[in-house]
Amino acid sequence: MLVAVKAISINPVDAKVRAGMAPAAAGPKILGYDAAGVVEALGSEVSRFKVSDEVYYWGAFDRPGTNAEYHLFDERLAGRKPFSLTFAESEALPFTALTAWELLFDRLRILSKDDTERRTLLVINGAGGVGSILLQLAR
Repeated sequence: MLVAVKAISINPVDAKVRAGMAPAAAGPKILGYDAAGVVEALGSEVSRFKVSDEVYYWGAFDRPGTNAEYHLFDERLAGRKPFSLTFAESEALPFTALTAWELLFDRLRILSKDDTERRTLLVINGAGGVGSILLQLAR
């Protein structure tokens, strides 16, 4: 998909990637991971979106970043932008929400509400980006 980027965010990972980058032999590297925008064009295999859909998504380390006017990426990395959020609000979600989800369900293997075992979860820094979303997912 080709997306006209309307909003991006800068996360700690952006600074870390930039700090550790060696000069590129083939030209500059476009940084950026979180973005929200409007679908401008579709490849022949895109099936979940149509032109003019509003999307938000997390980019990939091995592809050009989202800090651009237009961005090409795989539709599997995108979701429909929530109607209740602006582009700027929705682009702040992908990296933090994905990190919180993976921590709870992939790493800690927190089970569903059907699990009858009572557990306690202590979240340090719950007011930060990842922590605030982690608390909502844990509930």
